[in-house]
Amino acid sequence: MGPVKRGAKSTTFAGKVLNIDKRAIIPHPACRLSVIASHFCGNKKTLNQKMSEKGDIALIGLAVMGQNLILNMNDHGFTVVAFNRTVSKVEEFMKNEAKGTKVIGATSMENMVSLLKKPRRVMLLVKAGQAVDDFIAKIEKGDIIIDGGNSEYGDTNRRCKELAAKGMLYVGSGVSGGEDGARYGPSLMPGGSPEAWPHVKDIFQSISAKVGKEPCCDWVGPEGAGHFVKMVHNGIEYGDMQLICEAYHLMKDVLGMTQDEMADVFDDWNKGELESFLIEISRDILRFKDSDGKYLLDKIRDTAGQKGTGKWTAISALEYGVPVSLIAEAVFARCLSAMQGERIEASKQIKGPATTKYTGDKKEFINDIKYALYASKIVSYAQGFMLLREAAKELNWKLNMGEEREIQKCQTSWRKVVATAVTLGVPTPAFSTALAFFDGYRSARLPANMLQAQRDYFGAHTYELLDNPGKFIHTNWTGHGGNVSSTTYQV
Repeated sequence: MGPVKRGAKSTTFAGKVLNIDKRAIIPHPACRLSVIASHFCGNKKTLNQKMSEKGDIALIGLAVMGQNLILNMNDHGFTVVAFNRTVSKVEEFMKNEAKGTKVIGATSMENMVSLLKKPRRVMLLVKAGQAVDDFIAKIEKGDIIIDGGNSEYGDTNRRCKELAAKGMLYVGSGVSGGEDGARYGPSLMPGGSPEAWPHVKDIFQSISAKVGKEPCCDWVGPEGAGHFVKMVHNGIEYGDMQLICEAYHLMKDVLGMTQDEMADVFDDWNKGELESFLIEISRDILRFKDSDGKYLLDKIRDTAGQKGTGKWTAISALEYGVPVSLIAEAVFARCLSAMQGERIEASKQIKGPATTKYTGDKKEFINDIKYALYASKIVSYAQGFMLLREAAKELNWKLNMGEEREIQKCQTSWRKVVATAVTLGVPTPAFSTALAFFDGYRSARLPANMLQAQRDYFGAHTYELLDNPGKFIHTNWTGHGGNVSSTTYQV
């Protein structure tokens, strides 16, 4: 039985993210889900005839993701109880997609829970936030909650602590992908109460995507670790998408390539080190024609939306003092795209270079773009890993980080692409900030000594000397200031 389809294909990039190793960039469609294991009572009539069979897990929420996830579990031998607040959706699902399967349809929450084996496991696909808390309020001691939606990790931290005090277990699971992943194998990032993991491990690792024989699912860490990893994963995805957009922009406006030509380039890139789900779908998007025979991409309004996880990543980076500059630029690029009216007016009044066309070797520059994209992607992953490590240290988490990747040096092509874009007036914020981070990271000495002197000059914030680190000094720079320094602290 194939996946339940919807209008637009998900653009989520996934792979083995839980171990945060090189397999994280192996493309694999995946899914987003929410899970809750709960305790209720009652026994009403089910929507199928398997009255005596108990379910291994229940799933609430029968949108496309929920339906495909149920079918995935069914394929792996698990008996799933399906429920939706609008019972008519359960009836429709049982008559169509779930027809001929072991899926059990429930008519109420009480009926659903009465059909479950213990410990009761109920998967809940609901919007992050209050909806999750509303369901948590209905559970009892001994239940296991697994929230796999895109919940903010701070909420997961709070829920873990609140429920632990009540004798309940809680798992916040990051889940990556789209409807195909839900149907055939998501990448799962569970964290929270470690005692809950044995109760969901078999189901999660059975339905997850596989790299060889290894499941794309493992325990990430305590409290909100799973949701934090998923948040950073999504932030890295923001960066990847922006980098691909910039590569497309350069090929289109600087090299004057047709969509078929660009699609061929993406197809070629997808056969090498840049192979990924996002590269693959970008190729397909470039080739897609509307019902009138014209390319659909050219008709799409250039104002990008966002759900918030990229912004959360950038905010967390600021809170932990980690320079996740590429992800932040990707978020800001979406914000700038939303200012379409202002941009159109500005384009009429503010002029840039006379031409945006590249006059050098076209084939060579395409290769330069490829290496600039590759190097920038690695910077994005490196920044994400840095944020994960810092959060783990601050929150006393022990994350399963896996092995690290070396940053490949594609400097000549990288610098050429950024320099050319700047000269021709074509915005490449992600390429540029990635290169700036790379140069800053490899610098033994940065101009922050001037910054510290400035801070001490106007605010008496002190500085340290190279030959005496750890001792904070204030200088009376003007001769008429005082000798009292500001309190020394780091945010």
